[in-house]
Amino acid sequence: MTTQMIILNGGSSSGKSGIVRCLQAVLPDQWLAFGVDTLVDAMPARMQASDGGVRFAADGEVSVGADFRALDTAWSEGIGAMARAGARVIVDDVFLGRAASQRRWRKALVGLDVLWVGVRCDSAVAAGREIARGDRARGMAASQAEAVHRGVTYDLEVDTTHTESLECAHLIAARVG
Repeated sequence: MTTQMIILNGGSSSGKSGIVRCLQAVLPDQWLAFGVDTLVDAMPARMQASDGGVRFAADGEVSVGADFRALDTAWSEGIGAMARAGARVIVDDVFLGRAASQRRWRKALVGLDVLWVGVRCDSAVAAGREIARGDRARGMAASQAEAVHRGVTYDLEVDTTHTESLECAHLIAARVG
């Protein structure tokens, strides 16, 4: 079967976005890329100030409510529909719900050939990247570095602590059928 989707899961500032850009450059065919950050940016601003939406605490903790979860489910179903219609898709996500997040994706992607990739990065390195980026609440990278992987199963794991995005992309591309 031909890989139709690649799902990258990792904490904030783990290097997922860089890997996605490299994958789009090295993979044959055209691959669309979607990230959870795009989903959050597409939501009404009021959802970042409500219990039902998504909240980013000063310490970097992220919490989501029922409204966010409903839109997140619709988003994943929509991405699955694009793949079923023939698009090849890479998703950059942060499984805040850990194994439950992967179950939600699996349900949305039934019948599709998906490559599940864990993107790991040492929490101190990710925290340094977070500071350099300047667009994340401090503490988010450290709190997510290991937590988002708990209970999640992968076909492949890469570690960006000492490995560049392009090398990680080549490792992933080698697994794409």
